[in-house]
Amino acid sequence: QAQIEESGGGSVQPGGSLTLSCVASRSITGILVMGWYRQGPGKERDLVATVALNNLANYRDSVKGRFTISRDRQMLTLQMNSLKPEDTAVYFCKMSTRDRHYWGQGIQVTVSA
Repeated sequence: QAQIEESGGGSVQPGGSLTLSCVASRSITGILVMGWYRQGPGKERDLVATVALNNLANYRDSVKGRFTISRDRQMLTLQMNSLKPEDTAVYFCKMSTRDRHYWGQGIQVTVSA
């Protein structure tokens, strides 16, 4: 069964760090683009960062210099440093093949004092 599993969320104080990971099941093949999206309370789901097959990464402006996205085979990682309260959201992993998109269930990240 094709699925995405996410891990690594939690609560942290402002300025802290968290690492999010997601793994695609082996039944998902030909992954072209991997990415992280987030949805804050009362907000729409927005792109955080993506990384293409050639490892070219793209970040939303508000996380540049603080977040790092990386991929390795079926795994995607998001290293988040210098976290801010406005980074609080449910984070979703998305993996895209030529034919379809696969989403994870979402994982909560809370940044508060």
